[in-house]
Amino acid sequence: MKIEPFGVEQWMNAWETKCELNLAETCVASLTLAELMQMAGTTQQMPADLAQMKMTYGEIRGSTRLRGLVAGLFHGQRPENVLITHGTIGANHMVYQTLVGVGDHVVAITPTYQQHTAIPRSLGAEVTEVALQEADGWLPDWDAVAAAVTPATTVIALTNPNNPTGALIDRAGLERVAQIARSVGAWVLCDEVYRGTEQGDPVPSIVEVYDKGISTGSTSKAYSLAGLRLGWIVGPEALLDDCEVHRDYTTISVGMVDDYFAAMALGAKDAVLERSREITRGNLSVLRDWVAAQPKASFVEPKAGTTAFVKLDVPMVSYDLCVALLRDTGVMFTPGSALGREGYVRIGFACQRDVLKEGLARVGRWLDAAPT
Repeated sequence: MKIEPFGVEQWMNAWETKCELNLAETCVASLTLAELMQMAGTTQQMPADLAQMKMTYGEIRGSTRLRGLVAGLFHGQRPENVLITHGTIGANHMVYQTLVGVGDHVVAITPTYQQHTAIPRSLGAEVTEVALQEADGWLPDWDAVAAAVTPATTVIALTNPNNPTGALIDRAGLERVAQIARSVGAWVLCDEVYRGTEQGDPVPSIVEVYDKGISTGSTSKAYSLAGLRLGWIVGPEALLDDCEVHRDYTTISVGMVDDYFAAMALGAKDAVLERSREITRGNLSVLRDWVAAQPKASFVEPKAGTTAFVKLDVPMVSYDLCVALLRDTGVMFTPGSALGREGYVRIGFACQRDVLKEGLARVGRWLDAAPT
């Protein structure tokens, strides 16, 4: 199977160990295990639990406890509707392997995480991209989505909250995409990895509005535990049975220790998400003030997520601009070109606040001296 290089990951692999201030990171500032255990009230219990844990495969679909906790994040879902995976990246890949092949058609709303275009193409499917526009607040033009579907459409793919813009599709929008998908019998794959980072009220999951909706997510972003590499697929049980056939050839199961700490985090989700909201909401205020004060910067303010898609008025392509910023300031952004959209940079604002403030200050001074 041939597949195109993953732009964002190639960029991160090349530069994230060489920057001083990482404003390309997309996870809410990572928790230590000590912090997690304190939130969960398991500081005394955990060492004994791990000491007694046999290093076997465990439950192949994920532990009953963890699947129950994931199901509890959604209205009307049961543990049987959950399959634990190796991160959201593993979840998305498994869904495409299961549903898409030669002769199929996928509609992808872009910009998005590159998995949602590159993987179906690598599997032989035709992919039609429906482009989001800044003038629309980075929200989909549903008439354009409806025009893109065909009788061969098997999947409509989107990220909600959107990566990289932070736009958030509300219930009405999700019901509209469900209506469009239903007209041709397509699935809607909604990558909801940033769910839980809303700036205001949360919106439903796609699985709560459409019977062929599929939600993927993980402990990486809102739960600040990317090191666990643990995610999930939520959807109809028959779909998960089919996904498991493919999983048997790849990961078999997640690690026992990862499963254990993920269950700990979801068991303490109120405390974990409260911390995340404090970081993302406070840090967005910092970014908002910086953009307002910087004449060469503009953006559509994110409604959720951990990233903003910012336009910088500098006569350079985004890749060269981000390399120059790294070289001259030590600050790392992600070029829009790595996400398939030139003219923007993606700024991750969910890091520690002092890192965000210092990074933006350095970039601000650089922009003040940059030509227009």
